[in-house]
Amino acid sequence: MQLVTVEEQRRIEAFLYKEARFADQSRYEDWENLVDEDMYYWIPTDDPEADPERTVSITADNRKRLATRIAQLKTGKRHAQLPVSPMRRLVSNIEIEKMAAPKQQGTEEYLVHANFVVYELQVQSTRMLDVWPGGVEYRLRQYPDGEIKMYYKKIMLVEAGEPILTAAFIL
Repeated sequence: MQLVTVEEQRRIEAFLYKEARFADQSRYEDWENLVDEDMYYWIPTDDPEADPERTVSITADNRKRLATRIAQLKTGKRHAQLPVSPMRRLVSNIEIEKMAAPKQQGTEEYLVHANFVVYELQVQSTRMLDVWPGGVEYRLRQYPDGEIKMYYKKIMLVEAGEPILTAAFIL
């Protein structure tokens, strides 16, 4: 792994902030456009180093399953999100490294670690403000035309080993 330039850091941070804004605003189609074809979206339980193929996860979606989840959210009939929860998230402590051997030839790939907190107002049920803190690992790919796509997102919730509320939205 190697350090990134200031320009790479700015581009990647801008991507992360856009991804967070789209998720907060329930702009699922825009959010999905940030995702690459080999995307893997994973929320492990209490062991973030576990093998998602062999352990129970909160969520473990390949690209096809993630598309199904987003399609359900876009119907407006997902009762856990009817009406949609107002949300705001903060992304901080961003660390970026360039990956040495990209999976796809001709691209640059980055490993990104960050912390986040999501504030969700449960307007459809308790009217309580829920707080979802955690860490996140992204793997991003930049194509020769400058477009950045996310192909891996692992969300490590602080409360992952405890009973949690339904996360019926994109974390």
